[in-house]
Amino acid sequence: MDASAIGQFLPLILIFAIMYFLLIRPQQKKMKEHQGMVTALRRGDQVVTQGGLIGKVSKVKDDSEIEVELAEGVKVRVVKSTIAQVLSKTEPANS
Repeated sequence: MDASAIGQFLPLILIFAIMYFLLIRPQQKKMKEHQGMVTALRRGDQVVTQGGLIGKVSKVKDDSEIEVELAEGVKVRVVKSTIAQVLSKTEPANS
């Protein structure tokens, strides 16, 4: 392989490297942060769903589902991954 063949592939390699650092890597970091936020959900946290509903976590059912109280006596089951934001965290109980 000579220098001209490597020179032809250099722009393609540079474009891939730029795409990785500008798009792929930040998206992976954001996904990791969201996963950490979702796994740290506890009873009493105030959350916003991707649908825009604001409520308080009343029960963490299992690894993929929580129960959110939207109003007094109005509870809905929500898939954990659809939580967009945690507005306020509860302090962990001292045991």
